[in-house]
Amino acid sequence: MSREASIDALVDWLIDGAPGAAGAPDVVGRCGADLRAAGVPLDRMAAFVTTLHPTVAGRSFRWSPDAPVAVGEMPHDLFHTAAFQNSPLRVLVANKCEVRARLEPSASSYEYPVYEQFAREGLTDYVALPMVFTNGDAHAVTFATKAAGGFSEADVADMRRVLRPLSRLGEILALRRTAGTLLSTYVGRNSGDRILTGRIQKGDFETIRAVIWFSDLRKFTEMSSRLTTREVIDNLNRVFDCQVPAIEKGGGEVLKFMGDGLLAIFPLGESDDASEVADRALAAAEQAIAAVAALPPGADTAAGSPLAIGVALHVGELAYGNIGGSNRLDFTAIGPSVNLAARLEGLTSKLGKPLVVSEEVAALTSRATEDLGAFELKGVPAPVHVHAPPATA
Repeated sequence: MSREASIDALVDWLIDGAPGAAGAPDVVGRCGADLRAAGVPLDRMAAFVTTLHPTVAGRSFRWSPDAPVAVGEMPHDLFHTAAFQNSPLRVLVANKCEVRARLEPSASSYEYPVYEQFAREGLTDYVALPMVFTNGDAHAVTFATKAAGGFSEADVADMRRVLRPLSRLGEILALRRTAGTLLSTYVGRNSGDRILTGRIQKGDFETIRAVIWFSDLRKFTEMSSRLTTREVIDNLNRVFDCQVPAIEKGGGEVLKFMGDGLLAIFPLGESDDASEVADRALAAAEQAIAAVAALPPGADTAAGSPLAIGVALHVGELAYGNIGGSNRLDFTAIGPSVNLAARLEGLTSKLGKPLVVSEEVAALTSRATEDLGAFELKGVPAPVHVHAPPATA
């Protein structure tokens, strides 16, 4: 196949939506390999795309001939670093323009420090092209070679040909990923997956069995009346930062933040060991409670009083899906089991226990628990036996 025909085939593949590619790494890998096979002396190709994510500013995809595509994440503070501010990519993003540098190992100085690094690695030419999305945002694709004399003008022309359909496909892939990220961030990973697969109609739900977690911050009302809004929010974020990683590490999913409260579930599938899931939920609760207790009081907690949470665990069936009105829906969990977990949490302060579990969880877990007695709970027809892990010396 001629060079022109090979480039045409790559362009057509991109225009058709990259059939067979599982995601951005496959697309970048195919582009790098096909350009090189067509005769472009390509030794390195990379794509840099920013995204909407609470902790990640963007992703990078780096291709070289003899290695899998490497995927990296760019932190939010990257764009404020000296390395980025003094780089060709800053110029490309700011001006939406091409950037090119011929690299000579014998050169005494370079416009940007990264060029000196490229030259030491044996690269002779570097081309960066802007991927401009339809909203006007500029992202980047870079090409580099070790060939003597660098890229020819025909090589660069072929890169530009590939850039146009790659930009449109890159935007589609970025939007898909952003949609998934935002849904996972705001409604939870599993809930987001369900929404993306079409669970978007009001009343569309399924019944699942799960260990249910309900927690809240002790003395929150008192704290809210004493501190500034900024201090209250900072405290809530500190407390949630202690709980969310523990829940996710234990295989749970956070469904909702309700003021100072948190609702999470540890799903019980047909193939799951219920005892093992209950053990993981208990371990996560203990880890979160310890992490909150270890937080330094700081000036924002009145009188230096330590932050503390109460956690309740129950197991049962719940309705998991969409509720709401008209075009405004919420993907959540409801049912008597959820209500019971919330009522149990209200006992943590009364009993002086940071963690309580229902009789059902106590029966499931392999962990030892002690029976604290039976209690009447609002909205629950019969007294409920409450358990807690035994106090440690």
